[in-house]
Amino acid sequence: MGEPDVSFFGCDGEDDKTSADYYFDSYSHFGFLSVAFHIFVKKEMLKDVVRTKTYQNVIYRNKFLFQNKVVLDVGAGTGILSLFCAKAGAAHVYAVECSHMADMAKQIVETNGLPDGEVDDGVVLPDEASLYLTAIEDAEYKDDKIKFWNNVYGFDMSCIKKQAMMEPLVDTVDQKQIVTNCHLLKTMDISKMVLGDASFTAPFKLIAERDDYIHAFVAYFDVSFTKCHKLMGFSTGPRSRATHWKQTVLYLEDVLTIYEGETIIGSMTVAPNKKNPRDVDIMVKYSLSGRRCVVSRVQFYKMR
Repeated sequence: MGEPDVSFFGCDGEDDKTSADYYFDSYSHFGFLSVAFHIFVKKEMLKDVVRTKTYQNVIYRNKFLFQNKVVLDVGAGTGILSLFCAKAGAAHVYAVECSHMADMAKQIVETNGLPDGEVDDGVVLPDEASLYLTAIEDAEYKDDKIKFWNNVYGFDMSCIKKQAMMEPLVDTVDQKQIVTNCHLLKTMDISKMVLGDASFTAPFKLIAERDDYIHAFVAYFDVSFTKCHKLMGFSTGPRSRATHWKQTVLYLEDVLTIYEGETIIGSMTVAPNKKNPRDVDIMVKYSLSGRRCVVSRVQFYKMR
């Protein structure tokens, strides 16, 4: 086979690292997995069959989107998606990876030689993403995560509770824990997004589907590939097959007692942190006026 038609770009220099540098570099250490900071190793991504097979099927079954096109793969990791695109007939693939994984990816490309081609225009895939919110019962885990700090080997460390509450938990939620409907917060056309579109406020209305307690909100996303011959996509929700993205759990300061048919009304505001754009600031306003529980509160979270 000829020379691979994939160009890899890394980030040079070890000094004066920004938070973004440390973020990308954290992906490059084999075997490292930190749920608290939503950083996953490339092995976990490759083993995520929902994510990887969906991309593979989208690319291989819709080669008309890639033949003679220029592809930009941002955060390429091992380069698996770049390899899919090149094999599907892309004229050239530019793979960008800001970690030491880029060196390994270059070797992978060299080992899997790819053909050359001619140049045309490109598209953005996936091109649509939807963000959802639901509410769950999660007394056991919340007690372990939050109340733990009240008594640590006989010492009061409750000052840490506030910080623990502000940090969303990335974990897999059992669908049996879901108490309410799943509300669509926002759908984004990724192909048309501009600077500033990542900041938004969206209202929500969650209706209880049974009598229970609510300890947390849960956010997740779906993505769609609408440019394909047949609509394709996947969900990261708790009722779908698990992915490496899991779900994002936002614990509430209050424990809400809710009865079937009662409603939680509120809004979620999302924006990149002004000091560190890779962090996300989240503000949730919610209120419940039920038979046993009346509450109105604003909570703040920081997603790292």
